[in-house]
Amino acid sequence: MKYLHLIWASLFRSKTRTALTLLSVVAAFLLFGMLDSVRVAFTSGGSVAGANRLVVSSRLSITQTLPYRLLSQIEAVPGVENVAYANWFGGIYRDPKNFFANFAISPNYFEIYPEYTVPPEQMKAFQADRTGAIVGASLAERFDWKVGDTIPLQATIFPKDGSNDWAFTLRGIYTIADEKRKGEENQMMFHWKYFDESNDYIQDQIGWFMVTLADVDQASQVALAIDAISENSDHETKAQTEQAWNQSFMKQFADIGLIVTGIMGAVFFTLLLLTGNTMAQAVRERIPELAVLKTIGFTNRSVLALVLAESVLLIVIGGLVGLGLASLVLVWVSANSGGMLPMGSVPTGTWVMGLGLMLLIGVVVGLLPALRAMRLKIVDALAGR
Repeated sequence: MKYLHLIWASLFRSKTRTALTLLSVVAAFLLFGMLDSVRVAFTSGGSVAGANRLVVSSRLSITQTLPYRLLSQIEAVPGVENVAYANWFGGIYRDPKNFFANFAISPNYFEIYPEYTVPPEQMKAFQADRTGAIVGASLAERFDWKVGDTIPLQATIFPKDGSNDWAFTLRGIYTIADEKRKGEENQMMFHWKYFDESNDYIQDQIGWFMVTLADVDQASQVALAIDAISENSDHETKAQTEQAWNQSFMKQFADIGLIVTGIMGAVFFTLLLLTGNTMAQAVRERIPELAVLKTIGFTNRSVLALVLAESVLLIVIGGLVGLGLASLVLVWVSANSGGMLPMGSVPTGTWVMGLGLMLLIGVVVGLLPALRAMRLKIVDALAGR
């Protein structure tokens, strides 16, 4: 620490160059903080233990359906309190860019999700209407839908009577009190029985089952018991937490972890080249000064440590600022995404990984210039050779 003033003076010897390099480091770690937070949000499935709600889907693929007859068998598993089910529909409203989740649900779906609040009179009207639908408040606001409106959807998977035209009557609008989950208000649900009887593609098939447990401490045992029902059959199941299931669903569209890793690999490779060149140039310009340091008693190891410390300090300052900005940006994005990206701030794991990367990059980019400074011969340096 007693040489910190010396390291600081060397670092800001060329203020313009240092400022531009710092901006590059800040930008790199700002991007890292945001992208890795997204990766964590989409890939942290968690364990089954302690989960109070499980999702049961095909072990082969989330796109594979399961036979309806599994319903009674799952209900009979000890520890299961309630079972609902649903099928993905994937209809388009007017234009593909108007994408929102829409699926067919069982009559007791909202018992499994009590946090989805529907006015009693609207729920009664929905249950009484074969072609009725319920949408989230955010989705209704987005398209200015009112109870009683007709919602036409174009099927992308399941035609009806040889046509892709489906029409539903809006009978209810649900809300979610938790602001972090407002993104779940961008969904539309309708009756599974109507879907099952009307579509031309599949009958008596379920996309996934939702299971609530009598005792959350028995989640692992219940999951294993459910999967054992269809073991070695052509419709083996996989019971998992909702978070893990949502992760599997997102991987149908893209492997978020792989994409983020690829982007950050390119960013940090570029950062290594940029900061490495900066440190090499800084040491070249200070060769006479380093020779003077050795002349007045600094050892080779001391000079090596000074240059390495300068490199690490440069990366750490920029990295901490970048991750700090990422935390602020993520809070703002989350607050203004209507719940679609409920990520909050940068996760602790990302901070730890970021600090590790700062130290590693600092050492890597400073190692060659530091070794050159350590091997510097005083006579040659002062002679300009």
